[in-house]
Amino acid sequence: MKIAVTGSTGRIGSEIVRQALARGDEVVGIDRVAPETAPQGYSFVLAEATDYEAMVAALAGCDALIHMAAIPAPGRDPDHIVHNNNVVGSYNALRAALEHGIFRISQASSVNAIGHSFSIRSRYDYFPLDEDHPNYSEDPYSLSKWICEQQADAFVRLEPRMSIASMRFHWVTDDLSKLREVYVPGGWDITKNLYAYTRLDCAADACLRAVDRDLGGHEVFYIVAPDTGSPIPSMTLAAEHFEDVPIKGDMSGRRSFFSSAKAERVLGWVHPPLDSI
Repeated sequence: MKIAVTGSTGRIGSEIVRQALARGDEVVGIDRVAPETAPQGYSFVLAEATDYEAMVAALAGCDALIHMAAIPAPGRDPDHIVHNNNVVGSYNALRAALEHGIFRISQASSVNAIGHSFSIRSRYDYFPLDEDHPNYSEDPYSLSKWICEQQADAFVRLEPRMSIASMRFHWVTDDLSKLREVYVPGGWDITKNLYAYTRLDCAADACLRAVDRDLGGHEVFYIVAPDTGSPIPSMTLAAEHFEDVPIKGDMSGRRSFFSSAKAERVLGWVHPPLDSI
């Protein structure tokens, strides 16, 4: 398979490139920053996702698209830049793919698509969170991710053969030791992060699994570890910080406040839990 990867020199993008090449795929990397090396089977196109004509040219001859290019959080750029970059970049990627008859697509979304880390006050209707939870997004980044998912719905209505997966990651990291630094009492605000994480190699694996399958439309997936990064039992955390939020699923032990059961069922995706904290 020949896979186009936008954001290919970014953290998740570069891991997707590494795994794709390791399994024998050809990769076309697309980014505004050139890679330091170009291994066998890899070609690179210097382009911005917000440049539609450049995206159309870059995707020529590809069989699948993994769209990771985005501004990954609010704050470092003006709000309108964050929002517009992510929404336009995603639209361009999907529309350019359609122009070439590329129907297998995975795109980066975020747990923030429903409103979460960057909300003034996070709002949760139940735990664990799943793909049916309502949207309460407020900030430009979260709103952009929600709109990107809505755009994917529109594209599969336009072309039912398209198979699009929107991947809701949470704090993707390749250094699990950092969990011990920030997910402790007095560390990050649990109400803004839910002590969740996603291992880098697992995030990349999920994206590749998504383009290997015909999903029969657009599907949203939580791509989050099955456990929290806290040594405190999840029910204890829930009782202390979210006493009014109903528990609708298994939160025993250190189980995550997010459910990735859909990704496990549909994609055959597995994220190992932490061995210890």
